[in-house]
Amino acid sequence: MITLLSKVIAEKLFVSELTIKSHLRKISAKLGARNRTQAVAIGRATGLIP
Repeated sequence: MITLLSKVIAEKLFVSELTIKSHLRKISAKLGARNRTQAVAIGRATGLIP
């Protein structure tokens, strides 16, 4: 499922799937998140995501 989501995001942004995965790794590391779901939860809790 995650791979499919990354593929869809990459297609919509006209970038490679590896670019999406790289950005997600960097975002997760900066937030201290273990996965995409936790990164979203942290983003919402801190106000980064409305």
